[in-house]
Amino acid sequence: MQPDVKGDLIGGSFKINDEKSGVLKVYSPADVTDLVYEGPYSYHHVDSACLAAHKAQPKWQKIPNEERFSYLHRVAEILMARKSELAEVISREVGKPLWESETEVNAMIGKVKITIEESMKLVSEETVPEILPGLTGVTRYRARGVMAVLGPFNFPGHLPNGHIIPALATGNTIVFKPSDKTPLTGQIIAEIMQAAELPEGVFNMIQGDAEVGRRLVVHELIHGVLFTGSYTVGLKIKQEVLNQHWKILALEMGGKNSSIVWKDANVEQALNENLVSSFITSGQRCSCTSRIFVHEKIYDDYLERFYEATKKIEIGHWKEPVFMGSIISEAMVANYVRYQEIALREGAKCIMRGKALEMSPSGYYVTPSIYEIPEYKTNSVYQKTELFSPNVAFYKVKDSERDKMFHDINHPGFGLALSVFTKDEELFQNTFQDVKVGLLNWNRGTAGASSRLPFGGIGKSGNDRPSAHFAVKYCTVPVACLEGTTDRTSSQNMPGISLY
Repeated sequence: MQPDVKGDLIGGSFKINDEKSGVLKVYSPADVTDLVYEGPYSYHHVDSACLAAHKAQPKWQKIPNEERFSYLHRVAEILMARKSELAEVISREVGKPLWESETEVNAMIGKVKITIEESMKLVSEETVPEILPGLTGVTRYRARGVMAVLGPFNFPGHLPNGHIIPALATGNTIVFKPSDKTPLTGQIIAEIMQAAELPEGVFNMIQGDAEVGRRLVVHELIHGVLFTGSYTVGLKIKQEVLNQHWKILALEMGGKNSSIVWKDANVEQALNENLVSSFITSGQRCSCTSRIFVHEKIYDDYLERFYEATKKIEIGHWKEPVFMGSIISEAMVANYVRYQEIALREGAKCIMRGKALEMSPSGYYVTPSIYEIPEYKTNSVYQKTELFSPNVAFYKVKDSERDKMFHDINHPGFGLALSVFTKDEELFQNTFQDVKVGLLNWNRGTAGASSRLPFGGIGKSGNDRPSAHFAVKYCTVPVACLEGTTDRTSSQNMPGISLY
């Protein structure tokens, strides 16, 4: 059913510009006959939205924290009331099972409480008495200004919300651009913000293509860019703002994540965790496991059991009780098939081939795939590329090859997540020292994270601006204040100067 398309939320009101720059037309990847959204977008609205946010920001920053928090609590209440509706829209636009979309909306609701009750402590005022003779030192945190939030398609609610809530809580205003693959999710988020009666211009939402995003990130009224998406797009954003060095960039990008399964691992646990982390969301998570390094002592048995379990994964429409839904587009299906061909040309052994499925209703469904890698090759395209699809590669490791394993894990340049399955604490500590990642899990898969911890990667996975619990840090500027009494004249203590 075609929804009521409202256009862009600017200054508290939805608007559709007659001077349209293009039209977004989105069909569900789970059912290509299901038209989810069709509506125009306008490049002119970038200026209007940024100006509205700019005008609203000084007043929003100055109101007491508790008043700002009351608006966010209202957002959480409305999210709860519209939970079922939003979850269904996410599943329609992304193709993932409804149970997974429901967990996404739950995370959006929980983000409000976690931000207010826990994360805001990271930017609370700090006082140092007598930091210098007669002076008190105070660190205060000030909002940055207007923040551009660019959302991804795979978690179109939770991931932008992870930027939006901390930015609003710390006194910033927002211009949000949803993915062009998930515009209806973006519209519902905007409706919720409008229903929460945030002051005009505090939250703005604009739809559009990549050019809308480019114009937004380079706009002179934008003080920060909060992005979640691929390494390629994140790099383009970095290049676009090279001459605007004052803009804060928080870039959450891709991953080529690994899992180590050592000889003393709890095999059942490692099988379950890695199976889920490899194929959840049809492999379309930056934190999905795409490489599994298994000790030679248990390698053959582990690979066989993993393969047998993978064959049993249920795939289907988002309304059905399945584990895997569709992937996002026909182009991604083609990409998935193409990279498997590259893997074979580069010497990989196919254990389970991933292929497109003919299903009813018709959509972009694929089976998982498993490949065995005889050796890590530094020039391998397949082994270094994030496929963002349900594919995993296996590597056999000897005791003597620990250091080489750490090198091979680091080499692709991504540094997001790693899991280690072992009872050996020394191995875990060595991994912490030698592998460059932002998320390191011990006996827990790579996919999934806690909002009470930082979330972010290094290298091609991010730019050292972790989100989740730490998001309030990139949303604020620390200001150092030296505060003295009015009866102190510092020049009295200086040689060679006199006021009289």
